Amino acid sequence: MFGVSSMTARLYKVAVMQPGRSLIDADPDLWHYGPLFDPNLIKGIHASFVQILKNNDIEIYWIEQHGHNIADAVFTYDASLMTPSGAILMSPGKQLRLGEQKIHQKFYENLNIDIIGSIKNKGRAEAGDTLWLDNNTLLIGRGFRTNNEGIYQLKKIITPMGIKAHVFDLPTHLGPDACLHLMSLISLVDTSTALVCMELLPTDLLKLLKNRGFRLIEAPYQEFEASNTLSTNVLALKPGSCIMLDGLPQTKKALLDAGIKIQVFDGDALCIGCEGGPTCLTRPLLRL
Repeated sequence: MFGVSSMTARLYKVAVMQPGRSLIDADPDLWHYGPLFDPNLIKGIHASFVQILKNNDIEIYWIEQHGHNIADAVFTYDASLMTPSGAILMSPGKQLRLGEQKIHQKFYENLNIDIIGSIKNKGRAEAGDTLWLDNNTLLIGRGFRTNNEGIYQLKKIITPMGIKAHVFDLPTHLGPDACLHLMSLISLVDTSTALVCMELLPTDLLKLLKNRGFRLIEAPYQEFEASNTLSTNVLALKPGSCIMLDGLPQTKKALLDAGIKIQVFDGDALCIGCEGGPTCLTRPLLRL
């Protein structure tokens, strides 16, 4: 059984990928990795993160790491999107990640998971620019990684499923080479509670959240910047229980004060160094 239409329902199954040679040998300048990137530490970090998932009784599915040269493929969230009816193959907007969805296609085919559509031709869309607000509402960010054509194709796939899309323009922030997804600015940490970067949150998204009755936890902007936007990248394991990066005391305190349970791991060399947090390291396959 596979299917996802929530960011916070209990996580039962998830796909991950071991850091391979493509990441360990990556040119940090080419891939836009930061000074904290340390190829000697990333395997241990990834293993500790996966162990947290296992400790929370989450079933792990491994995506094949060999046969490609895409360093960012370890961030399995982006190249496909799971829906209640099956998977959608995305089309990454980062030039070096083009074709990454083919890795996911093979993975789904091997597991006999239905692929219900794909973003093709000039369409570009990364799943990091999507967020399930509820079972019938998908938020989509339009920015450097997801374009109009990708959004049009994605909406065409999900609309017959009774899912409504809301599209928001993302800020340029650090420019086209940096990774700023919609999910860089917001993580749902409980059914109606969101951790947000208020300073960069699109105005219409803020209005939608308030209209829907969401409680907003503001991420301290200093830690948002210091963490390369990763302070707001929080993975919900179930409503009110999450995984986040260690070393962000103000953000952690804000979450704890709001009654959110937190587990942490030290992911600086992999996550902050490579522009991808705990959510990015997963491709949720089943939430109920």
